[in-house]
Amino acid sequence: MANLKAEGRALSEEELQELVAASDAGGRNPTGAVATFMASIALLWSVFQVVLASPLSNVILPGDLINNSRQIHLAFAIFLAFLAYPALSTSPRKHIPVQDWIMAALGAFVALYGYFFYDKIVNSGGLADDTDKWIALGGLILLFEAARRALGPAMAIIATIFLGYVFFGASEWVPEVIRWKGASLKKAMSHMWITSEGVFGIALGVSTKFVFLFVLFGALLEKAGAGNYFIKMAFGALGHLRGGPAKAAVVGSAATGLISGSSIANVVTTGTFTIPLMKRVGFSSEKAGAVEVASSVNGQIMPPVMGAAAFLMVEYVGISYVEVITHAFLPAAISYIALVYIVHLEAVKRNLPTLGNRDVHLARTIVGMASFFAIFAGLCYGSQYPVDAVTAWVPSAAGLVMTAIVTAIYVALVYLASQVPDLEPDDPNAEVVELPVIKDIYKAGLHFLLPIIVLVYFLMIEKKSPGLSAFWATALLFGILLTQRPLKAMFRGQTDLAAAFKFGVGDLNQGMVDGARNMIGIGLATATAGVIVGTVTLTGIGQVMADLVENMAYGLTYLCAAFVHLISPATDAIGLTSFQGTVAERAEDMTGTTLVFVLMCVGLLSLVLGMGLPTTANYIVVSSLMAGVVVELGANSGLIVPLIAVHLFVFYFGIMADVTPPVGLASFAAAAVSGGDAIRTGFTAFFYSLRTVALPFVFIFNTDLLLIDVTWWEGIIVFIVASIAILVFTAGTMGWFVTRSLRIESFALVLIAFALFRPDFLMDRVQPPFEISAPTQLVEVLGSVEEGSEVRVIVSGPDFDTAEVKDTTIVLPATGAADGAARLAAFGLTVFAEGDMLLLEEPFPGTPYFETMSNFDFYGDAPMRITEVKAPADQLPKELMYIPALLLLAAIAFLQRGRAARQPQEVQA
Repeated sequence: MANLKAEGRALSEEELQELVAASDAGGRNPTGAVATFMASIALLWSVFQVVLASPLSNVILPGDLINNSRQIHLAFAIFLAFLAYPALSTSPRKHIPVQDWIMAALGAFVALYGYFFYDKIVNSGGLADDTDKWIALGGLILLFEAARRALGPAMAIIATIFLGYVFFGASEWVPEVIRWKGASLKKAMSHMWITSEGVFGIALGVSTKFVFLFVLFGALLEKAGAGNYFIKMAFGALGHLRGGPAKAAVVGSAATGLISGSSIANVVTTGTFTIPLMKRVGFSSEKAGAVEVASSVNGQIMPPVMGAAAFLMVEYVGISYVEVITHAFLPAAISYIALVYIVHLEAVKRNLPTLGNRDVHLARTIVGMASFFAIFAGLCYGSQYPVDAVTAWVPSAAGLVMTAIVTAIYVALVYLASQVPDLEPDDPNAEVVELPVIKDIYKAGLHFLLPIIVLVYFLMIEKKSPGLSAFWATALLFGILLTQRPLKAMFRGQTDLAAAFKFGVGDLNQGMVDGARNMIGIGLATATAGVIVGTVTLTGIGQVMADLVENMAYGLTYLCAAFVHLISPATDAIGLTSFQGTVAERAEDMTGTTLVFVLMCVGLLSLVLGMGLPTTANYIVVSSLMAGVVVELGANSGLIVPLIAVHLFVFYFGIMADVTPPVGLASFAAAAVSGGDAIRTGFTAFFYSLRTVALPFVFIFNTDLLLIDVTWWEGIIVFIVASIAILVFTAGTMGWFVTRSLRIESFALVLIAFALFRPDFLMDRVQPPFEISAPTQLVEVLGSVEEGSEVRVIVSGPDFDTAEVKDTTIVLPATGAADGAARLAAFGLTVFAEGDMLLLEEPFPGTPYFETMSNFDFYGDAPMRITEVKAPADQLPKELMYIPALLLLAAIAFLQRGRAARQPQEVQA
């Protein structure tokens, strides 16, 4: 591969499929009986997972199989990993060596050890004996080797380092700041393999319960032909516009990202068609590849699949799946809107031609696409009303009636599809490119939308579990794959229905096999990441990491304060600052800056780890280490950061590792398609993805973007303003708005985007958001604020581990009785005055703030006390800051339009 990329030639279709297989499904494809055996094991894994997710699992499967489903899940993954992934680049691809068969069998056995000896482990309370510890150690070694093959060496190396820290944490070689007492082999193996704290922990459980069904759903939908349908629809809608192939690549990749968790597969699937067409209209190899990379990688942030991260967030954050995808939707949507605008500006700047000979009606295109999405959303939401009507009409047989209705709708849609030719992949290198016409092809795949509507209905309306929702959508796909070919043949008057049905059986079988093979890497990633999570819980290194990052951030803040202090005489002279005091006092005043530096450290850690880890594993590792740190340091800085915002922040930077050189795998895949330079493709893709870098910082400080605590009409306003803001930010970074921007205009555009994203920041400078009261007035303030308001309280006291005095912020919502003492008691907080100080007693276990305050030492030398009380102040609506920002935007547009009119050679956007 390296030689091919060095030659700068595009890979053939066969080589590209080998690239995807080597990354996602395993590069080994033997023939004959061995191939049949591998396919049978993969098929059996899919069948087991489908049955496990079904509502009848408790009837069909024995209880011990359900209780040990994680062990069975991992056994399949390890077994197939040793068969599908060669040990070395020189290992055979067409047959499986004996040693791989042995390791596959041993790996499956040790994964199933907890199943075979379930009673023994339960009776021992999860404590390993001498036999258990050696079996567990062998299991970890085999797991790490399987992970090395499927995921690359980085995952196994990082897990080994963490495991080594468990054993040798007390060594003098370990820096004192992270030194701990160490653990015996028996204790470590109990924690990592025998119990559910390590390998068989939450991450593997999520992979078992949820992720497999969604990956299988995507594989079956692709096998049914939905991927090609989505791409053709995108090209039919956008291909005729300026830069149309690039715009179609963005939309097609977004649609593919709905059903695919793999950025590399997304690049190759859509890129083999889009990249040659982009080059055909004038994009360079690197820019064409970069557009596809940015589009495909962003597919992982699109709900509902999100590269398996959405399901992990459910467990880690403790909120429902519906809430997770609700919070994730708006940033993902505006990110894609910005990417469409990026490729539009690239096309305008380079004055690229349109493709094909159709008339360009931009307004009609926008209205048509908006109407399609509105109708689709309406169908998803409106599906509840006929279901409610049927349930009220025949409550005892509602399920059968709805099944009959869905079947009738499906048959009708297949009848429509039979009236047009089946969609075949187009040749992007054909001499004459005929773009699809929407009105001629839309009928061909309307039935593919039914499983998606069913999935959304069960998730969003019925609020069923993700696993059960995916089961019903997958069950419908089974029917589609088996019947769409025979039904089309029947409606077309063809007679060979048996052959059509046989093709459908083959599609279903292959889709099941593909889904299982695509899950090998995810299963191993979640299991191996469990070792890292287990290390954090066993050693407590998470708190040490918090202290390290906090000290590093405070150091950077101090350096910034020193710089500001150094230049302050000059800025004071012109009235920009009026601060008087020492560098330390200025650093204390810049606590918000500390959180920014913490976020930068977390983002950098995600990028570095992501260079060798798949997105899912990277997210698990970084969120386990750093999510709590950001929340804690945010509270120390007076900013309440929702946990879901931190997890999304980590996830966004994790996917950026697939873009960023020198290891960005998606960039190498795109370069393999385009024949361009991989490193230049990666840097260009990173530049196109700047909005994906900026958005996480924005939604940490402005949680409205995550639709947290906003009404539906406020959500609409947030969506409109955020869309404008991201487009303005894009124009500023691209150096082009109406026409080519001056540097001062680009800088102003970025500032306008900031004002639209963070109007609260500017309003807080005009009017303080809080009224600060003396600590002793807490009860009075809490009783005087309106119902639904929040009072922020700064608590200061000694840290439990270091005894150093630190601050944190807790939020007291004013609910219930209007009496302040009663409200305080409802939170389980007890305070008493001592002079001018208000001291705080330790909350009782089970009360709302017991966990929040658990890191403080209530019985140390320094007392726990409340140092500041902040009540909401009467402040003008922050939305007023939109007015000057939009006026400045209009002024820039006016100036640029005038300049463009005087320079007719400039092309206007």
